Amino acid sequence: MKRAIFTGTFDPFTIGHYALLKRAFAIADEIIIAIGVNIEKDTMFTLEERVEAISAIYQDDSRVKVVTYNNLTADFAREVNADYILRGVRNLADFEYEKNMADINRKLTGIETIVLFSEPEYEYVSSNLVRELKKFNKDITNLIPNVK
Repeated sequence: MKRAIFTGTFDPFTIGHYALLKRAFAIADEIIIAIGVNIEKDTMFTLEERVEAISAIYQDDSRVKVVTYNNLTADFAREVNADYILRGVRNLADFEYEKNMADINRKLTGIETIVLFSEPEYEYVSSNLVRELKKFNKDITNLIPNVK
């Protein structure tokens, strides 16, 4: 059984995250969505709200677990016996950042990072964009996963 961790702040979890995770089951049997605690980052949604929102999306999918962590991703990956770190890339700026992180995580733990590129229809979707729209009372329902 292959286990991947999908890490991020997920403030909020977007349709881009959702689409990427759906594709990731081609390479992982279990995916841990790990919400990183970053006290220096000013978030719109509380940690509890983010855990609750993402858990609701995957409540009927036993392959997905939602947890929080407050240490280095490499250390967390080792703690949960992850085979892979899963990351998404929308553009060149994302790629450069993710490559550096993948290199250091592999050096620290030997755990490989698997990068999935965003589908073209979601390249513009970011948590920053969604927060900005919400801040100005715009409808964001088409940018976040629909919970049934």
